[in-house]
Amino acid sequence: MPFSHHSHSGQFCPGHAQNSLEDVIQTAISKKMQVFCLTEHMPRHKEDFYPEELESGNTEESHAANEAAYWKEAVFLREKYASQIKIIIGFEIDWIRPASKDLIERSLSRFPFEFFVGSVHHMHTVPIDYDQPMYAQARDKAGGTDERLFEDYFDAQLDMLKQLKPLVVGHFDLIRLKSDDMERSFTTWPGVWSKILRNLDFIASYGGILELNSAALRKGMTEPYPKAEICKASTCPFAKHLMADLMVVGIRGA
Repeated sequence: MPFSHHSHSGQFCPGHAQNSLEDVIQTAISKKMQVFCLTEHMPRHKEDFYPEELESGNTEESHAANEAAYWKEAVFLREKYASQIKIIIGFEIDWIRPASKDLIERSLSRFPFEFFVGSVHHMHTVPIDYDQPMYAQARDKAGGTDERLFEDYFDAQLDMLKQLKPLVVGHFDLIRLKSDDMERSFTTWPGVWSKILRNLDFIASYGGILELNSAALRKGMTEPYPKAEICKASTCPFAKHLMADLMVVGIRGA
């Protein structure tokens, strides 16, 4: 049964995806998907806005309003297409610092979301998947090497996992995207590999699911998130992810 638990639209994640939320759903239907989850990004503190958000004059209030508009539209579309596809309404978190938990809980209290994707896109409060200069800044804060940054990433991920126990864990090894060698085996760094195994064990302990995210292929990697060596080591179940090439009509992962 084809399904996806991670999607974005240009309507509510401008700059991160394309097209309207309805376009995304219609494409999922055309691909014969039976279950499709909507997971637009949660609001963030102003200090964590991306450059284009600051240039566009975004505010924390506008982010909250965008989330409200997303919920309203998602509910409307869920009812409109109920006879053609099962739509589940959730959101994707941004775990940036411990205080992120307050924003996540605020979203959960404002709207009856059915689930959320647990993701880490920042290290030492710096985005690690935005561009090379920001990744380099995060790496410098970690001690100057990819190995040190990877260790910090999986420690931050464990903190997120312990605090939230997300049903779906997003792009488990996103950290490799902007690294010097995104194809490098994690096993060549024993410290990093041990943290990966630790996190996998924790996810399995509470019944979490790892998504299989094909966006990595679109971004030049030869393997999806997570790498095959992680999949083989994991005892966690996997959530199939819609091929990221469908981003041309708005469906995409990180």
